[in-house]
Amino acid sequence: MTTPSPTERLRAFIASESAGGIVLIVAAAVALAIANSPMLPTYQALLATPVEFNAGELVKIDKPLLLWINDGLIALFFFLIGLEVKREIVTGQLRSWKQASLPVYAALGGMILPALVFVAINAGSPENIRGWAIPAATDIAFALGLLALLGSRVPVALKALLLAIAIIDDIGAIAIIALFYTENMNVGALGLALVPAAAMLGLNRAGVARTIPYFLFGAFLWICVLQSGVHATLAGVVTAMFVPIATGEERPLERLEHALHPWVAFLILPIFAFANAGVSFAGTGLDVLLAPLSLGIAAGLVIGKQIGIFGACWIAVKSGLATLPAGVSLRHVYGLSCLAGIGFTMSLFIGNLAFVAGDSIAAVKLGVLSGSLVAAIAGVVVLRRASRPGAEVSKA
Repeated sequence: MTTPSPTERLRAFIASESAGGIVLIVAAAVALAIANSPMLPTYQALLATPVEFNAGELVKIDKPLLLWINDGLIALFFFLIGLEVKREIVTGQLRSWKQASLPVYAALGGMILPALVFVAINAGSPENIRGWAIPAATDIAFALGLLALLGSRVPVALKALLLAIAIIDDIGAIAIIALFYTENMNVGALGLALVPAAAMLGLNRAGVARTIPYFLFGAFLWICVLQSGVHATLAGVVTAMFVPIATGEERPLERLEHALHPWVAFLILPIFAFANAGVSFAGTGLDVLLAPLSLGIAAGLVIGKQIGIFGACWIAVKSGLATLPAGVSLRHVYGLSCLAGIGFTMSLFIGNLAFVAGDSIAAVKLGVLSGSLVAAIAGVVVLRRASRPGAEVSKA
């Protein structure tokens, strides 16, 4: 059996993420429909269902189902992100500055400008400033899902550029979560987390290709990080860093990527979307949407992403710091910058960290959903126009 080429692996990844994005859209739509129907109390009761895990007297974890999804199940999503980041840095599009420069500039602009837009709108509401990172995130599954609907009209190189930007964006989101959304740290539990981390380092150095030991120590690490106060999903990223890319003829990291992609794309992310996208619009008027928190998130996703990503790419290309991929025009990049305003899963996730409950969470969801919807429509319209026969393609 021949080993897939990097191009074939990229196409398979995009196909999986794109199809998963469509499933994600359906899951979010179902959650919205239920939340605005007589089934809302049942939906809320389901997410509040207490789930307890005990391992003797050593480990006792008692959380509602929603937090098991957001702290536990989504850790596998972050584990997959960690695998992708490691592969891209070591062997992929981020292994050299020449390849990574344009997506790095784009991702930085796409994180900084949305945060600045949010802060500007919420300058008079200091209680909301904690949510500055919410519009800085991009939902790669949703964005690639919409690109898939455009079919061959969109250059494959544009999809690869979006993928690279989203991966760098994920690195930024991971850093933001670790630095700004960690409270009440338990130093003892964090110290204990060094034990499974050291064990996985030993497995890596010994060239162990079997993945089960990494999962076992990763689960131990997740429990330690959860008890430490640091967000438990970061354990998934740390675990991924220890999985070897290759040991002899074995390629455990790629094997895990291929095995996890369908589960994450078609089960984990849709479950997360179903659990977090259920926003009731009862009593919601224009005044709620125009409130600083909702408006700041929506404007950050729609306006901040466009200015940040397109502006950074335009400056980098025109100044000679970077070049556009073959077949990709600045019109395509503008459409991509609109599409990157789909924050959805990552924005909702950070919103749940920034605000605990109540009206703030409802405002976060409203801002994320409205901003992501406008960004999606704008991105599709721009990319359809950019990909029409006769549209100019810049090779600058």
